[in-house]
Formats: sequence, C-alpha cells, structure tokens
Amino acid sequence: QVQLVESGGGLVQPGGSLRLSCAASGFTFSRHAMSWYRQAPGKERELVATITSAGGSTNYADSVKGRFTGTRDNAKNTVYLQMNSLKAEDTAVYYCTVRIVGKRYWGQGTQVTVSS
Repeated sequence: QVQLVESGGGLVQPGGSLRLSCAASGFTFSRHAMSWYRQAPGKERELVATITSAGGSTNYADSVKGRFTGTRDNAKNTVYLQMNSLKAEDTAVYYCTVRIVGKRYWGQGTQVTVSS
C-alpha cells in the first residue's frame, strides 16, 4: 500500500531554515510527480510545491518562491522541501502527497512552527 512519511518539522525562529523529508513506498516513485501542501490553523490546505517525476522542474506557490526549494532523490524514494528565510506565516502542518490513478494519497504531516 502507498505510504508517505514526513519528517524534519520543528520550531524555528523567523529567518531560519528547515528541511523536510518525505519517504515514499508502495508505488513506483520515479513515475509520479510529488507535491507538498500545507495547512495553517483555521485555513484551507494549500499547494506549496510540485516536483516533476524526474525532478527536472518544480512549481511553487507565489508565497514561497525564492525561499523554498523542492527536490527529490528517486534512488531513495524520497522528496525534500528546503525552506529558507522562514516567516511566521509559514507556520503550518506540511504534507507530502502523490496522485496515483486519480486518487490522492497523503502523509500524516509534520508541524512547522516559526516563532521567536
């Protein structure tokens, strides 16, 4: 079965950095684009970044462009989200997700809190 396990969240000061990881299993990782979403308290879940299957390109939400970088290692079945210059408004639960044959699968999420 499809499994997505995020890690790397935590508490960081404004201006700091975090690197999220998502380990995937149960499907052919290299054939699927991977996405990161986030959900802040009281807000809808929003798309942060989508990394193409080969990792050749990544699309970003305007709110994170220039600060976040999405990458993947198909040999390790892992996708990453490097987050720099973090702001308080980046505080959210971050989810890794994949869409396979019309169904979207989600990880359990990892909490990122940006606060001084």
